[in-house]
Amino acid sequence: MYIATSRSADSAAGIPEARSAARRRVSGNVLALGMVSMVTDISSEMVTAVLPVYLVLGLGLSPLQFGVLDGLYSGVTALVRLAGGHVADRFGRFKAVAGFGYGLSAVCKLGLLAAGSSVGAIGAVLAADRTGKGLRTAPRDALISLSSEPEFLGRSFGVHRALDTVGAFLGPLVAMTVLWLSLGSYDAVFFTSFCVAALGVLVLFVAVRDRKKAAAVRAKPSLAESAGLLKIASFRRICWWAALLGLVTVSDSFVYLLLQRRSDLAQVYFSLLPLGTAGVYLLLAVPLGHLADRIGRWKVFLGGHVALVCALLTLVGPFDGVLLAVIALALHGVFYAATDGVLMAAAGPSLPEHLRASGMALVQTGQATARMVSSVLFGAAWTAWDLYPAVLVTAGVLAVVVLAAAVARPLRRAGVSA
Repeated sequence: MYIATSRSADSAAGIPEARSAARRRVSGNVLALGMVSMVTDISSEMVTAVLPVYLVLGLGLSPLQFGVLDGLYSGVTALVRLAGGHVADRFGRFKAVAGFGYGLSAVCKLGLLAAGSSVGAIGAVLAADRTGKGLRTAPRDALISLSSEPEFLGRSFGVHRALDTVGAFLGPLVAMTVLWLSLGSYDAVFFTSFCVAALGVLVLFVAVRDRKKAAAVRAKPSLAESAGLLKIASFRRICWWAALLGLVTVSDSFVYLLLQRRSDLAQVYFSLLPLGTAGVYLLLAVPLGHLADRIGRWKVFLGGHVALVCALLTLVGPFDGVLLAVIALALHGVFYAATDGVLMAAAGPSLPEHLRASGMALVQTGQATARMVSSVLFGAAWTAWDLYPAVLVTAGVLAVVVLAAAVARPLRRAGVSA
């Protein structure tokens, strides 16, 4: 199953039209993986949309306490990403490893029901949920990369992330609807989330085809080989800069909490804030992926971080009310559309096929670890300095790192398309 994209035909050297069009198509496997991510993201975003207000306004956690839990939620995937990528490469079972991760995350939605108001139990369940995400992410992205033409990786990841974002857009709407119908029951949200996640696992096993290894690369890679990927100069630079930029970003949950504090938004409407980010992400994921293929993936990746700097400054600027929310959430959506899939598209060409999942796991691990530390640091800064100083310092440091990454141009220095 394939769908054609809109790029102009390449008939210059007498290449047949059909062959030229085939190279410009997005694989049906990419579409199937996008559908799995869409359904799964409905489930996960239902929880993500209500979790900050549930923990901070419902259970009374301080910004520092929430920062620790949010960092755990974002960063516990670090080591298991490496494990998921290595196992998928070693045994050539990308679909099975990803499926296990999706299944674990689904079961954890029921764990939130059992955790009740215990912060420790909630933290343990969130850690297990993120373990599932960590296990599935690298094998899934490797399948996308291996199912796509190298010159159109940005577009393939853009299509996948666009479908994923449809789920991110629908998730908060479903969460708000369930809260309204259940008269504010968070348990009802968690149970509905489990049912949707289970459907995503079913779609994976029915619709996604695994990618078998070619005969030349059937040898099982060792951990030493996977770690040895960092000897590749272009790939090492990508890992380093992705981690450094992750260290100075602000997590989604804090962005939404900042908006809630500035606008004094009612709790029942808090879950709608991610819709602004998701809507812009949905509109721009494919165009920015295509743009990254044309002008350079690193340029688009850094441009996304510039958008995040602007979003942070907007949150402490003169705007308020609806205008503040529209501008901040639009810039936040641009940040994700320009960075999420684009980073994986940038890393893919520098990695050998038989280590593709392991390599992508390394990039994701560095970034996830850095964002875990970032959440704790930002929570501590907010607690110690209050809102405005914490945001201004973070925006300033992020701007400096983005400028340094622009000057360094790690991909071009290594002879890879920038």
